[in-house]
Amino acid sequence: MKKIALLGSSGSIGRNCLKVIDNFPGEFQITCLAVHRSLQTVYQQAVRYMPQAVVITGTPTDKSLLTDLKNRGIRVYQGQQALTEFFAEDDSDLVINALVGAVGLFPTLEAIRRGKTVALANKETLVMAGEIITQRAQTAGVTIIPIDSEHSAIFQCLVGENPENIRRIILTASGGPFLERDVSSFNHITIDEALAHPRWDMGDKVSIDSATLMNKGLEIIEAHWLFHLPLEKIEVVIHPQSIIHSMVEFIDGSIKAQLSLPDMKIPIQYALTYPKRKTSSSQYLKIEDVQSLTFFEPDFEKFPNLRLAIESLKLGGTAPTVLNAANEVSVELFLNGKISFTDIPRLVEKALQQHEVVPHPDINQILTADRWSRNFVLHLQGG
Repeated sequence: MKKIALLGSSGSIGRNCLKVIDNFPGEFQITCLAVHRSLQTVYQQAVRYMPQAVVITGTPTDKSLLTDLKNRGIRVYQGQQALTEFFAEDDSDLVINALVGAVGLFPTLEAIRRGKTVALANKETLVMAGEIITQRAQTAGVTIIPIDSEHSAIFQCLVGENPENIRRIILTASGGPFLERDVSSFNHITIDEALAHPRWDMGDKVSIDSATLMNKGLEIIEAHWLFHLPLEKIEVVIHPQSIIHSMVEFIDGSIKAQLSLPDMKIPIQYALTYPKRKTSSSQYLKIEDVQSLTFFEPDFEKFPNLRLAIESLKLGGTAPTVLNAANEVSVELFLNGKISFTDIPRLVEKALQQHEVVPHPDINQILTADRWSRNFVLHLQGG
């Protein structure tokens, strides 16, 4: 029985992960459920799955629920250091990092330090500290299995292949909800419009990133570190049908692609069962029903966040950290109704322009850049 520590169990990836696990009774055991402040959700999950531990990194609002979990024999960890404390006693085989944002960095580092296989859905870990994460994983002999549909697709296409034979990888993007919308009206985009993704069911932050195409920019940086490829070997195409989740072109002209319906349970199951494959409960793709698959280049003027992410990777060092932090704060400001949709890339670009890049940063320098970027954006907006 494979033991699973699920970090971010209340989010979209976390909930889908539990749905996949439900399909394989007796094959997986949940050792930990971790959330920031979704106490009611994690309480209900814990009562059902009876993990060894529950971790709440934020401040819980209902202490009685925590008391009830303890009475059920579940260890409860609270506070900013809760995950580190949990890992000291954890015996999981696989850590699924489905946390959203920069908070996912330290749990990934801790899991690697303890030799755990990591299934990674948290883009920000590699965006902020890709060089450090990949070096430490290699030193520790730790496998990082991507859960993002695009990186899972690339990962699957590369099984049995020599990385030296890669000519390029092609990340596909749906284009988000504003693919056909005239850019002149972007300043009037509402929160509800930005959250209404045409293909995927995601959390608020990831949905906004998809609407601005920042998600694809972060995925370029993530792919650079995951697959040890230079920027010139990583390309993005818009593919509105979201059937082909990414492709690999090899030096002989062959292209391998991974296709499925847009369902996150498929890459999640692959990560859970890797290196095996098991029968899925997800709906299967009927290729004969696919009438067309279209592809075209992204519009970098219409979606400047994609350009900014590429520029940050070229700058290297702490630039991607600043990009990520500025974007996180800007997205939160937008979701709180304090800035417009078009202010998001404007603030991210300002932060990148004003930042003094530190090459090959250590963790402390990464955290310093992260704090600087957040404070810069908040100060710029008068927040």
